[in-house]
Amino acid sequence: MEKSLQLPSGYQELLQNLKGRIRAAQIQAAFAVNRELILLYWSIGRDLSQRFAAEEWGGKIIDRLAQDLQSEFPGVEGFSPRNLRYMRSLAEAWPEEEILQQLVAKLPWSHNVRVLDRIKDRPTREWYLRAALEHGWSRDVLVLQIKSGLHEREGKALTNFPRALPPPDSDMAEQILKDPYNFDFLTVTATAKEREIERGLLTHLRDLLLELGRGFSFVGSQVPVTVDEQTFYIDLLFYHVRLHRYFVFELKVGAFQPEHAGKLGFYLAAVNRTMRTPIEGPSIGVLLCESRSGPMVEFALETINQPIGVSTYQVTRELPAPMQEELPSVEDLQEVVNKLRSEMETLRGNAPDEE
Repeated sequence: MEKSLQLPSGYQELLQNLKGRIRAAQIQAAFAVNRELILLYWSIGRDLSQRFAAEEWGGKIIDRLAQDLQSEFPGVEGFSPRNLRYMRSLAEAWPEEEILQQLVAKLPWSHNVRVLDRIKDRPTREWYLRAALEHGWSRDVLVLQIKSGLHEREGKALTNFPRALPPPDSDMAEQILKDPYNFDFLTVTATAKEREIERGLLTHLRDLLLELGRGFSFVGSQVPVTVDEQTFYIDLLFYHVRLHRYFVFELKVGAFQPEHAGKLGFYLAAVNRTMRTPIEGPSIGVLLCESRSGPMVEFALETINQPIGVSTYQVTRELPAPMQEELPSVEDLQEVVNKLRSEMETLRGNAPDEE
């Protein structure tokens, strides 16, 4: 029987070091392959664009070119007619090689295709590509953020951050908040209470974290804080790992009221006193309301020194029960379709024959 090898001191340390280097090299190799692929696709697209402009090639040339390339490189994906058209669109969308190298080539082909498909103006395309690169979005997350119009919502909350936070933190915190927050993954009744919406958010915690954005870590709901032997409960408590501070979220059904800000300021003071450590920044409060008045928020926050932002949120509302009862069922719709088909066939049968 082979004796087990006695490992020398330092072996495990070397092994872990080698594993890390190998993984890093694998990642770098994958990035290099992706970069070269995007550059190739862009150069093909540029040539196609120039040929079509100078020699007035017809659209069928793309089909023939795809066929010839696939014959020459059997089993190599990426040279379909559809992909060749995307290559041309890529080159026309980003004619400068500088931005191609700095941004476009750093993202997978599928990310670039989705942006070309779904966004038509260049500044918005660039915004989403930079956000995808910064936050490491997958293709599906990128599509979701485009659908939700993130670029129009980010940094739109009403806040007192410029006054309540130092400049570097205030700018970052401003960009972290959105308005409105899109909670369309919830379906609630028109008369839903705050706790009902809160429970729905916890049920869909992954979707909630995705909507809040990168860096948020869930701490708890209905988190108790005790002040002067009285216990109060925070709706939702998060910790932001980049800003190194707590975020206290208060959820309100209906419109913003000035007293909401005062209560949230009290919660922030309690969290800072009982939870915050010396290495963490002051906690930030976020009021989520169904609607808000700009001047009312501005006046309410004017005398509050705690950093607070006010945003609205959107949910999917259930139809009232009477209206749901009035809607046709799937069976009713199928019956209507079958009836229409029968009538169409009768009409065809009665149509006069052509000579």
